[in-house]
Amino acid sequence: MYTYGYTTVSAPKATSSLAAAGVWGIIAAILAIIGGILVYVLFLSKKNEKKFTGFVKWLYDFLSFKTLTLEMLLKVFYLITAIYLTLVSFAFIGTSALLFFGILILGNLFARVIYEGSLLVILIYKNTKEINEKK
Repeated sequence: MYTYGYTTVSAPKATSSLAAAGVWGIIAAILAIIGGILVYVLFLSKKNEKKFTGFVKWLYDFLSFKTLTLEMLLKVFYLITAIYLTLVSFAFIGTSALLFFGILILGNLFARVIYEGSLLVILIYKNTKEINEKK
């Protein structure tokens, strides 16, 4: 038994809860495998492709990776990064004009190039997919 500040921790209790977490992890993995197989076979089969409307269609497209979430996330993360770099650059306005302009211009330019490169990979995929569907 160990005392830390106001709490007392019993070693056997910590070991017991760790073992329970391990058992639950194994059960969760088995349930996830069974659930994933069932969803794939029963819901994501090709015969169901044109069957759904509304939210269930969106869910079908999302789970079958017809809708790419990464493109939207990259755009949002770019905006967050650009705003952050712009605001951080103002912290250096009184210290160093060179550092201020460096972060403001070069930091945002570098972030833009990185995000455009990432989006370019996604656009290449989308265009290739579109060309393959037209054949």
